[in-house]
Amino acid sequence: MITLVIYDITEDDVRLRVAKFLRSKGLTRIQKSAFIGNLTVSQRKDVENGLSNLIFGKKANVQIFPLTPASYSQRVVLGVEVKYDEQDRLIV
Repeated sequence: MITLVIYDITEDDVRLRVAKFLRSKGLTRIQKSAFIGNLTVSQRKDVENGLSNLIFGKKANVQIFPLTPASYSQRVVLGVEVKYDEQDRLIV
C-alpha cells in the first residue's frame, strides 16, 4: 500500500535521523518533511515502530497515512515540481 509520512520536528539532529531512517526504508522524499512509498503492512508497522523510537521524548509530530492507489491518483499538485537527490539538495 502507498504510505505517506509527514512530520514536524524542531530538533535538527532528530529531523535528520528521521529522514535518513525513512530513506533507508525505501521511501522517497517528496517535500522537506514528507516521504512516500509502497510498504507492506509489516513494513509500515516497522516504520511506525522505528519512528516512535526515534522521536520518543522529543518535540515531534509524525503522521503516517496509508493511501490507496485510487486516492493517490486523485492528488492535486500545484506549483513547481521539486525533487531531491540522495543528499537532499534541492533540484528544480
